[in-house]
Amino acid sequence: ALIGGLLKFVIWTALIVAPIWFYMTYLDATVQNLLHTVDEMRNTGTQAQTQFSSLEKSWNDFESKLPAFMQGTTTKAK
Repeated sequence: ALIGGLLKFVIWTALIVAPIWFYMTYLDATVQNLLHTVDEMRNTGTQAQTQFSSLEKSWNDFESKLPAFMQGTTTKAK
């Protein structure tokens, strides 16, 4: 019974420690690189959104300065 209890303890310890060891040994660097890449993608998305907002503001300024250009002329030739 003592050997069976000790064997159960070793097995349960291995089942708990093995995934942690596997992560720390093999997956940690990959996960850190993935998180870094996701962070860069978020920053790029934010920059693109800022540039689009700036472009939209510039377009609205252009429209407000040249209203006749956007509406066209309505004169008829006789």
